[in-house]
Amino acid sequence: MFRGIFGTTIDAKGRTSLPAKFREILVGTHGDERFFLTNSAPIGLGEGLYSSGLLIFPYKEWFSFEENFRVSRGLTSEQRKSIMHTIIAPAQECCADKLGRFLIPPTFRRDAALDRDIQFVGTLDRIEIWSMSEWDKVRTQNMKNFPSGTEAAAELGL
Repeated sequence: MFRGIFGTTIDAKGRTSLPAKFREILVGTHGDERFFLTNSAPIGLGEGLYSSGLLIFPYKEWFSFEENFRVSRGLTSEQRKSIMHTIIAPAQECCADKLGRFLIPPTFRRDAALDRDIQFVGTLDRIEIWSMSEWDKVRTQNMKNFPSGTEAAAELGL
């Protein structure tokens, strides 16, 4: 499981390094150093504003995600198209080199507003990549959305 938040940088050519802890999990738990990189789902920030980052799916998990999408019910045709065009169509297979470096293509860097300082965020079965500025906005929105004082939070022991 991917846990932790790791700050790093991305160079002018779009190269960055996957945190060593996440590389170990990809190989040790998922048995494959390959992964899929794609856009994340947009996060509403209020007032019609949205933010999005990138997602890293372990290689085999990506195919499970695709299959779940194929057989899913309950989505409108517009929602299916949105997921297809935002997350599935742009996905690219990647592999880090021996030092953990990989290239984030220009379209992904533009769409996720990635500049020099970025965050890798472990979210159990996936890894998110955020620009520092967008991550700060998402964290602020998460504080607003946090289920403080709810029965659901109490059930989790929070």
